[in-house]
Amino acid sequence: PTDPAALPPPPVGAPFAAAPKGAAYGWFWDAVPVAQGAVQGRFPLAMAMLSQGPGGASVRAPRLQHLQEIAGKYGIDILKATLGTRVSPALVLAVIGIESAGRPDAVSHAGAQGLMQLIPATASRFGVGDSTDPVQNIAGGVAYLDWLMGEFDGDPLMVLAAYNAGEGAVRANAGVPPYAETRDYVPKVLAAWQVAQGLCLTPPELVSDPCVFKILSAGL
Repeated sequence: PTDPAALPPPPVGAPFAAAPKGAAYGWFWDAVPVAQGAVQGRFPLAMAMLSQGPGGASVRAPRLQHLQEIAGKYGIDILKATLGTRVSPALVLAVIGIESAGRPDAVSHAGAQGLMQLIPATASRFGVGDSTDPVQNIAGGVAYLDWLMGEFDGDPLMVLAAYNAGEGAVRANAGVPPYAETRDYVPKVLAAWQVAQGLCLTPPELVSDPCVFKILSAGL
C-alpha cells in the first residue's frame, strides 16, 4: 500500500469536512478531500488511508473468501455487463459485496433491491424490469456506474458517493454529501475493491481497468 506521507498534499483550500454524526469512518475524511473536481492524488491517498485509522484501525472489508464466492456465482454476468464500459469487474464485485453481500433477494429500508441495490427509479431508468434477477440487476447497476463515471470524470469517490446518495446530492454539495451513510459507504466500497483486486488474474489499478476473475479463468 502507498505510504500516505509520500503522497502529494491536497491543494490549499481543498474542503475537508467534520464527520457527520453517526459516521464510523470520520477519520478517513479528515485526510481525504470531499470536494468535487480534480484533486491530484486523491484516489491513491484514499486507498492508503483505509488502514490509517486511530490506534491502527482500518476500514472493515469483506472477507476474501466471501467475495470469491460471489465472483464464482456471478462473475460471468459481471464480465458480460462490463464489456465496453468504463467500469472494472472488480469494482462491481466490491459494490455487490457492500450493497447486498451477494444476496439477490436483498431489499433495503429505502426499497432498493437485488445484488446492486437498485431503487425502482434507477432500475426503470436503466431498463431493469426485475431487480431480483441477478443478470438484469447487474446490468442495470453497471450501466448506472458507467453513466456516473462519465458524469464525474471517472473520479471513484464521487462516483461511489453518487451511487449511494444520488448524483443530485453530490452536485448539490459540490462533493461527497455530509450523510453518515454515504461517508461510510465510500471507504467501505474502496476497502472491498482492495480485496477484489486480488481476485483478478491481473490486479486492476484503476476502477476502470479490466479484470478476469481467477476463479473463472479455468473455464474461459
